[in-house]
Amino acid sequence: MSIITKITSFVRLFKQALTSGENLDYTKGSIDKAIFLLSVPMILEMSMESVFAVVDAYFVGRLNDNDAVATIGLTESVLTLIYSIAMGFSMGATAMIARRVGEKDIKSAEVAAVQTLYIGLALSTVIFFVGVFLSDDILRLMGGSEDLIRKNIGYTQYMLGGNITIMMLFLINGIFRGAGDASIAMRSLILSNGINIVLDPLFIFGWGPVPAMGVEGAAIATVIGRGSGVVYQLYHLVYGKGILKIQVSNLAVRWDVIKRLVSVSMGGIGQFLIASASWIFLYRIISHFGSAAMAGYTFAIRVIIFAILPAWGMANAAATLVGQNLGAGQPDRAEKSVWRAAFFNMIFLAIITFLFLMFARPILNLFSDDPEVIRNGVKCLQIVSIGYVFYAYGMVVTQAFNGAGDTRTPTLINFFGFWLFQIPFAYSLAILLELGSPGVFIAIAVAESSIALAGIWIFRRGKWKMVKI
Repeated sequence: MSIITKITSFVRLFKQALTSGENLDYTKGSIDKAIFLLSVPMILEMSMESVFAVVDAYFVGRLNDNDAVATIGLTESVLTLIYSIAMGFSMGATAMIARRVGEKDIKSAEVAAVQTLYIGLALSTVIFFVGVFLSDDILRLMGGSEDLIRKNIGYTQYMLGGNITIMMLFLINGIFRGAGDASIAMRSLILSNGINIVLDPLFIFGWGPVPAMGVEGAAIATVIGRGSGVVYQLYHLVYGKGILKIQVSNLAVRWDVIKRLVSVSMGGIGQFLIASASWIFLYRIISHFGSAAMAGYTFAIRVIIFAILPAWGMANAAATLVGQNLGAGQPDRAEKSVWRAAFFNMIFLAIITFLFLMFARPILNLFSDDPEVIRNGVKCLQIVSIGYVFYAYGMVVTQAFNGAGDTRTPTLINFFGFWLFQIPFAYSLAILLELGSPGVFIAIAVAESSIALAGIWIFRRGKWKMVKI
């Protein structure tokens, strides 16, 4: 095959990945092709999700206000709890819908999709009231100063009050992923980010009749952007041409399905809550070293998320393949899909590690010109990235467990790895041994690598192949 023919074939396959995934059967044919068709839109989807945080941090960084940047970091630490709930239920929806699609039971998959939306609506309503009325107490608990709270509480109120856009964006994307239609999820986030990128500088700095709202404007822009993506998703769920569609016959509340979704999702929620809570504790430890340390850590974490979330896209592709192939009665094909996806993920994150080791300072200079902020951010990027090669396999294996409906195993791994090891280790290095913020970064790299190795060892035992959902 000539080079031109190969390039033409690749372009054709890439275009296919970006279009609707309707009527594609991922339980047959080339595994590498299936991984590619699912991974491309999922990688782009997760990249777009990470752009929200990077764009907000970039424009707010132009304000030259460390308290404003620290407010984003403090709020984002709390938002990770919402992300955890949303991602946990999203994984449960993906696993259940993928299994039903693999069994060719589309009607039951549609019912599960509707019940997922009901769960998200109920949860986001509760969080709305907590966020609107308790934001000052939340920031105070996280270590924010009274001056920081007085100036920037609006950002936290808007972000927590508008949590329904986060919740629904994750849940509906989980529905599309389970159906194998990842391109819709990707396009909804492209739309969301496009709107956010336009509105961010407009609302933060002001222009014409629009007043400058500072960090609060970043929150408003993000909520509007995400909300637009949710509207786009719902349109395609109702009027689209994909495998799943919301119909009047599906709108009844099915408590039996909700109970199964909650059961499958609780492990996923637990594993993400455990991980997210550990990040909150780590941020609390770093707050001991001042606003510059918190700002540097905030910028670095956004860059890390920007790199990691695309890798999660490939891991999500593995979850879909596991769910659909187990539903089709092909556990060996499911396992082979995981190892192939993990190998490709390892190559990607090895490249990211090299880039962070070589270009950490120029990357952080895009966000701030404060020497102390840059120093902390550079150390975070370089130290944390050392564990990426291990994490590449670990994150795919974790999502494989989730795709099979075995959310309990990664939950237990996370509990021991994060709460019983990472947090005490970080505190010991940073505070007791007086290494400062680099001690936290070392603990992150060591804990993430250890968790990945434990997950690989348990996955090889194969008990996940026998989970029923």
